[in-house]
Amino acid sequence: METWRGIDATPEGWPDSVVAIGVFDGVHRGHAALVRSAVKAAAEAGARCVVVTFDPHPTAVVAPHAVPPQLSSLERRIELLGALGVDGVCVLPFTKELSKLRPEYFVRHVLVGGLHAVEVVVGENFRFGHKAAGDVGLLAELGGEHGFRVQAQALTADDAAFSSTRVRSLLAEGDVARAAEVLGRDFGIEGTVVHGAGRGEGLGFPTANIEPIPGCAIPADGVYTGWLHLDSHRYPAAISVGTNPTFGDERRSVEAFVLDYSGDLYRSEVRLDFVSRLRGQIAFDSIEALVEQIETDVAQTRSDLGLD
Repeated sequence: METWRGIDATPEGWPDSVVAIGVFDGVHRGHAALVRSAVKAAAEAGARCVVVTFDPHPTAVVAPHAVPPQLSSLERRIELLGALGVDGVCVLPFTKELSKLRPEYFVRHVLVGGLHAVEVVVGENFRFGHKAAGDVGLLAELGGEHGFRVQAQALTADDAAFSSTRVRSLLAEGDVARAAEVLGRDFGIEGTVVHGAGRGEGLGFPTANIEPIPGCAIPADGVYTGWLHLDSHRYPAAISVGTNPTFGDERRSVEAFVLDYSGDLYRSEVRLDFVSRLRGQIAFDSIEALVEQIETDVAQTRSDLGLD
């Protein structure tokens, strides 16, 4: 799969394409169904399948006060799209200039001139161009003028509707299991392991303190089971999200006690996948009570992840 940033960076000689367009934040099951439709159409047409996506999120430019928490980094989004079988991902930098383009210019310059579209696949509520002036009807009209078909479909799979907004809502409730049902996989956050307060090591449970990428969605405060991904390996983990009320620490953090791992994770780039929620945050009356609860959490983590 090829990836490039900006339509002018399209590989020389790029052939006729079926183009899927969208932000695709999180690449949930509805997104996946739409992209698979584009992959199928490309195979039938003897064309390439390319996804056009945007970075940063368009809301960051047109309404920066309302930018939603992101469900995946751009790199992770590209990885997930590639796994669906597309031939290329074109990332369009979403700028004020791009937001002011007339729909007709976007079609001529990006879809026709750059990607040689023979078919365009979008969500049924797709809007484009300055002040979202373009809709599916206008896209189809322009397609008729420029020789490409338009396929608009609801973001559904197995007769159920899916949305990134729904995933964010479930994460805000701490319901990572239901979020996974919408995504079609466990929700994960990416980040760097940094120095923390060091309390876990003193308690016998050293934790990796994760500094998530800026602007990403994080599940509600609580304790979770999950997996820490490092390079090509994954390790079971008991994950704590939130403050440390027992110690009066009000700073919100993401910490993972990684089971069956003894190496140094400091400065490592990792991904934490959340599998299930064990409990909410608790302020303990004593260190002994805290340690006892952590032991219970670790045992439950092994059980929930099928390791006991």
